[in-house]
Amino acid sequence: MAILSLHGDNPLKDGRQSARAMQIRRGMQRQLIDMRHVTLPELPLRSGRRADIVTLSVKGEIWIIEIKSSVEDFRVDRKWPEYRAFCDRLYFATLRDVPAGIFPEDAGLFIADAYGAELVREAPEHRLSAPGRKAMTLNFSRIAAARLMHAEWAADRLGIPNPNEPSDSESPEF
Repeated sequence: MAILSLHGDNPLKDGRQSARAMQIRRGMQRQLIDMRHVTLPELPLRSGRRADIVTLSVKGEIWIIEIKSSVEDFRVDRKWPEYRAFCDRLYFATLRDVPAGIFPEDAGLFIADAYGAELVREAPEHRLSAPGRKAMTLNFSRIAAARLMHAEWAADRLGIPNPNEPSDSESPEF
């Protein structure tokens, strides 16, 4: 679970992402919530790779969003074609100052900033097999649950009250 730093002030950031990439991620997460998707950043895949954002729609469709914050970021990274085996749709997300023409036509494209994102090009669908969908859904669920637990523990260490736990003055309900 490398995404979590148990000793930092924010247990959900691991420091690998640039400020530009974090702006894209924030805007994409806001847009995807509006689209009724739940998101999980930096999800490890069975291949050993790590997807920037994996989403799960209300219908169970799985998307991978590959964040590219500059032309150079896109040019040096050639692992993204492997992500197709783990999703129903593959998208890129970038900032407005990155030329959209560098991204392949056979993937979707979002233009994002820290406040939201705009879908520029829909991604073609390439449906996962039933076993692949089950494996990805289980991976998504297990990692999300583990991250929530670690975030709660980090909040406890930092003295942040958990609204789901009774205070010392309340008696537990059984």
